[in-house]
Amino acid sequence: MSGRVVHFEIPVDDAERAQAFYRQAFGWELTSLPGMDYTLAVTGPTGDEGPTEPGYVNGGFLPRGTDHEAPVIVIDVADVDAALAKIEELGGRTVVGRQQVGDLGWTAYFRDAEGNHLGLWQSA
Repeated sequence: MSGRVVHFEIPVDDAERAQAFYRQAFGWELTSLPGMDYTLAVTGPTGDEGPTEPGYVNGGFLPRGTDHEAPVIVIDVADVDAALAKIEELGGRTVVGRQQVGDLGWTAYFRDAEGNHLGLWQSA
């Protein structure tokens, strides 16, 4: 388990408005994913394996909803299921269990012992 922050997610009410804002404000490269209600946000130089320079992470936009009311940081883990079990053992709770993300890997969401909403990522 690396425990590194590897991604962020920003909930939005209007995807086009959010995309225009972040493109113009920060120069982010934004790509809507076909068949998904999700936009990838590239915040710096990126290669096949992700960021090519240390110190930044990429992210995405998703619709604001009951599970996504505020920005979420996403933490890399070796095994989503094992991480969720440990989180629950420590007083956190699973919000959304393990879900496959294409051929890339798996994600899940949890609340920590302080009630903060965070995400997990396991690469394929």
